[in-house]
Amino acid sequence: MKRLVKKTKENTKMKLISNSKKGMEMVQVAILVAIAIGFGLVFKDKIGEFITKTFESLSNSGFIS
Repeated sequence: MKRLVKKTKENTKMKLISNSKKGMEMVQVAILVAIAIGFGLVFKDKIGEFITKTFESLSNSGFIS
């Protein structure tokens, strides 16, 4: 009986650690997404110019029909 209780406690601890790691991964992903959005907002004019210039170059070169 003690062995079963001990295994149950160990399993519970492992599940908590596993859930904690998953939660930390989600926080990291959320932070990275927020940083990407922040950069996009700060540099949106430069990004727009780059995309426009790139597609104009592709159009002028005959790459896109």
